[in-house]
Order: sequence, then C-alpha cells, then structure tokens
Amino acid sequence: MHKKLKLPEKNCHTCNKNFLWRKKWQACWQDVRYCSERCRRSKNASIS
Repeated sequence: MHKKLKLPEKNCHTCNKNFLWRKKWQACWQDVRYCSERCRRSKNASIS
C-alpha cells in the first residue's frame, strides 16, 4: 500500500473546501477551480 505524498491542494471556488491534486488533473492543474462537477455546475449560486 502506498502512503499519500504531500500533494498540492486548492480551495474550491464554490464550496470553499480544500481538495487535493488528482492524477486526471495532471495536465491542467493550474486551470482547476472546482472540487467536483456539482460545484462546477452550481458555480453561479455562490457568487457573493
């Protein structure tokens, strides 16, 4: 079993929770803003 390394993390722009880097985001990590599809779809609901 592998231990998790110190992975980069960001805050979600919608729910403001921290989320960790995922391998599927390897090529576009700098463009990732939302932790999930649900947050991405409801992005306009949290603008304050």
